[in-house]
Amino acid sequence: MRSIFLQLALLVAWAVADDITVYTDAALAAGWENWSWSSDINFEATDLFEGTSSISVNSEAWSALSVKLEGTFPTYQGLRFDIAAHLTITISSSVDGTTSPNILLSDLSNAITSDAFTSLLIDFRNLPGSGAALGNGTWDRITWQAGGNGDVYHIDNIIVVESIIIPPLFLSAEPLAANTLAVTTQGDVDFSTFAVSLNGKSIKVVNTTTYNPPDTPAKSITYLTLASNFVPGTLLIDTGVPNGGNSTFSFTLPAVQYLSFVQQVNFPISPLIYGVNFPTDASYIQNLGVTMSRWGGNAVTAYNPTGQFTNAGNDWFFENRVASPPDADDWVGWVQGAGSQALLTVPALDWVSKDATSYSYPATEYPGQASFDPFLANAGNGFYPNGSSVLPVPNQANVYTPWNTSMAQAWLKGLANKPQLVAIDNEMEIASSTHQDMHPVPFGYDEELARMLNYSIAIKEALPDVKIAAPSTCAWWFYWTSDIGYTDNAAHNNMDFLPWFLQQMAAAEKTAGKRLLDYLDIHYYYAADTSSNNDTAKALRLRQSRSLWDYSYVDESWIGVDPQNHQWNPDTVALIPRFRTLIDIYYPGTKLSISEFSSTLDTDITGGLLTVDMLGIFGQQKLDSATYWVTPDELGPVGLAYWLFRGSGVHFGANSAQVNLASPNYNTQGVYAATENGKLSVVIVNKNPDTPITFALANMPFGSYFVRHFGGEAGVAKWQTTVEINSIDYIVVPAYTAVFMRQN
Repeated sequence: MRSIFLQLALLVAWAVADDITVYTDAALAAGWENWSWSSDINFEATDLFEGTSSISVNSEAWSALSVKLEGTFPTYQGLRFDIAAHLTITISSSVDGTTSPNILLSDLSNAITSDAFTSLLIDFRNLPGSGAALGNGTWDRITWQAGGNGDVYHIDNIIVVESIIIPPLFLSAEPLAANTLAVTTQGDVDFSTFAVSLNGKSIKVVNTTTYNPPDTPAKSITYLTLASNFVPGTLLIDTGVPNGGNSTFSFTLPAVQYLSFVQQVNFPISPLIYGVNFPTDASYIQNLGVTMSRWGGNAVTAYNPTGQFTNAGNDWFFENRVASPPDADDWVGWVQGAGSQALLTVPALDWVSKDATSYSYPATEYPGQASFDPFLANAGNGFYPNGSSVLPVPNQANVYTPWNTSMAQAWLKGLANKPQLVAIDNEMEIASSTHQDMHPVPFGYDEELARMLNYSIAIKEALPDVKIAAPSTCAWWFYWTSDIGYTDNAAHNNMDFLPWFLQQMAAAEKTAGKRLLDYLDIHYYYAADTSSNNDTAKALRLRQSRSLWDYSYVDESWIGVDPQNHQWNPDTVALIPRFRTLIDIYYPGTKLSISEFSSTLDTDITGGLLTVDMLGIFGQQKLDSATYWVTPDELGPVGLAYWLFRGSGVHFGANSAQVNLASPNYNTQGVYAATENGKLSVVIVNKNPDTPITFALANMPFGSYFVRHFGGEAGVAKWQTTVEINSIDYIVVPAYTAVFMRQN
């Protein structure tokens, strides 16, 4: 009943003398405690086992098998176990609350099935997905967690491994820039047998530089400078080490594409386009170069600054809770101190949370709901199994306390730390769904405009210098209509919502004698379905960035088939130029903000490459502000996209320079250029999964360049070096790779 799959990608061996056994047969080993929740656990299951039994787990949504050691394993190097399910694992400390990043078993193996065991080994020095090290700590707890649908699964032979021996191995070797090989390795490899040939002719290595990323120490990258520049043809790299890994790497270098830069034709890049929601700490902001930090999302609609309570709405069972982070004032202060501007969302409905414990749909009053909180069984999700909302509407005073413009104004006046931007609530147009217990009646044009105007006036009086962003509309459909529907459009001269909103805000400025809207703020999520994440979905994900700017790109979703609006070219999105035009027509001078956007899959390399493409487009298309929809993992693909442009004080550039492509292929590549103080920066993203791309780069100065890159066979890591570019006739970017080059 057991299939052997022992994480051979690492080619590891583990010592057994001082290992810590967690479970083998019948029960947890001595010293281990069961700290699981919402799970039916049988430690003596015999329906699927190795030896005499296994652990059988029947878990509810988000529940877990969790075990804790009476002691710690701070310096141990790995975790071995047999599994028959795709789960998420975390290693944590009950002493200080520290928790590892989520470890996805799918990042360890694609061979896992539910009817047979797969043997896995997690290396604490090279965590799956990010490559980060767990680090020394008071680790004492291991948790296997199912997703939102729960799961039934088996685990066996759990051992905390004292030592892992990693043999030397060449993991990848890829051509980069004009004459550089980027060679990724683990362990103490020997380059003495390394040989390179191009079109059958041997090429000497004239220089080597090794870089060890501090965040991902298990792998190194060595940059080899070749005596000859790359040309089209066959590149063969022979490591001379047939040790179970790849001993040879071969590439077909394609015909060159022609590309030129014109630094003299440029315009400023807004520094505020490199933002995220709720950065974790100051080092996060500095390591990724975050320029705008947003306090936003569904939960902030119910934020009560007096008690620091909030409510997740339909994201989590309409439950009150302590806000996290709790104090918006302190939060604004530290993000600004770390070098970021702050976008603070102000609630604008009639209620905010009254405490940290109440909830709107108790099972005792509303039985028969579709689901209940696995951690608080009486709290329901507010919907019947058929998807309709639970009735009658709860008494808001049971969970909330009143809120109005005067309270908001008093709060903002009392802030010790003043934000640069204020958003008026979040996705107000769908509050009758996300916050149906607070505002069950669908929003229409008039109510939304009235709330925006009333709060904008109050905010400007409290903070005269602040800029206001609104209406933070959630998606394409609601750009053009309200929750009431197209009868609302008809009642407003058949105008689509956001053009009408801009028109009304322009009129309000004339009445008020001052601007009440500084940024038109929208949220943008791609409408096409890429959830399968197969090759077809990945290619679609990567080309969807064209919807940000390209009027020739018909959206590959329902938008391209049934756009349901009264706009020009309604089946194409062309998001940024479209809204620039609408602003010019209805309210000139208004800036454009996208305070939520997504890669559609933050943990996949394609999500990171797409984010690189989007950040490049934001600068190229003159977007004024943008923040990622969540807090990207600092070492994940999306986090590395930010690091590529802005990380650790190395900036892409102040002005976007003109890029001319002789034969552009926006589906598979993106090229962006910037200039600052007479120095050129270039970002190139190769969206091809298995094919290098090459360019002749006219007007790129010769000399020394600081280079960053991630992706490709080298993997997701913070690789960087300095290279000499003495020829611009043939520059190589590997497959599935984003490269940053900045003139020194």
